[in-house]
Amino acid sequence: MKKFTLFDLVLMTMYGTLMFVFDLAFEMLPNIHGVALVICVVTLAYRWRALISIGLYVALNAIFALATTINALWWVPYIYIFPLLWLTVMLIPKRFSLKVKVILCTVLAGLNGLVFGTLYAPFQAIMFGLDFNGMLAWIVAGLPFDIIHMCANVAMSSLIYPLYKVVIKLEDARVKRQK
Repeated sequence: MKKFTLFDLVLMTMYGTLMFVFDLAFEMLPNIHGVALVICVVTLAYRWRALISIGLYVALNAIFALATTINALWWVPYIYIFPLLWLTVMLIPKRFSLKVKVILCTVLAGLNGLVFGTLYAPFQAIMFGLDFNGMLAWIVAGLPFDIIHMCANVAMSSLIYPLYKVVIKLEDARVKRQK
């Protein structure tokens, strides 16, 4: 396994910041952003190191929420929702071809968007004192947004293959330069 360097830390920080910028740039659109895209590309390219990017993304959301909103805890479910996407991408066998990995990532990103509200619901239930039926009603009411989220994630996933190729080319060039 390659040694983890300061450059790797900076690179993962850049990806985490990119996720946060995607989120802010698309904030006016309901559940449309490039977070799942970046998580898939970075996880395919850097495996476990992608968790650093996800952690930074969550931390940036926490700082932003605490600094700008009254409901400052909306980001808490991100602690488990986005690492769950990372984990499912990590479970794709390395021996699969890149095209199969991209197809599976597209499916996983779409599913992540579709179940986002359901994964978020237990936190909402606790925060707003909802019983089980209230939580189910919250999930059902959010389904149109989850369907938009799924479609957006699938559409953005069309960029996984070319972005992954670019990341790998840059990584290969960096490794050659270090030799």
